[in-house]
Amino acid sequence: MVNKTFKYKVNLVPLQIDNQKQDTFRDELNAIPYLLYEVEQVTTGEKIVINKPGGKRSYGRLSRNDFMVFIYNPTDESLWLISHKEIKDDLYSKYGNDADTTLLLIRALYYVCCGKEPDEVIKKFSLTDTVGISVDILLKTYKWIWGQEDCNYPKGQGRWLSMDGLLKEFNLTKENFEEWL
Repeated sequence: MVNKTFKYKVNLVPLQIDNQKQDTFRDELNAIPYLLYEVEQVTTGEKIVINKPGGKRSYGRLSRNDFMVFIYNPTDESLWLISHKEIKDDLYSKYGNDADTTLLLIRALYYVCCGKEPDEVIKKFSLTDTVGISVDILLKTYKWIWGQEDCNYPKGQGRWLSMDGLLKEFNLTKENFEEWL
């Protein structure tokens, strides 16, 4: 038998549901709310939240350091699992609207990728929203997506795989942005 246990610190939240008939028990189990960590506040009122573990499997085993990044809207209680493609499509839309501002935003993403805090970067470059997804959401979401990639690929390039891909999409290189670091 394969040992599928691992030692890891957990935060337990007590939950008591008495056993009942099948439909009633299932309904109560389905009503258990999601448990997420709030990691960032967004100026729009939304929150960047993560759950851990995120569900990624490596060689059939749950990846204990994986997590998923969501944008949570407390007004309508929605969770948006944003993707790299949605972000890339948004950047192309922004670029078609205002190329210079979009290139500044990509520079800002680069600095967040290098370890700068999103709020610091937004302030430094006086970034404002144009069309599509807010700058605040993009920078704060990518901070955590890149952290997730670093956890999933600790011996690889992690965050730099997606950042390099983004730079290539816009014919840019790291050398375009090195001066602030």
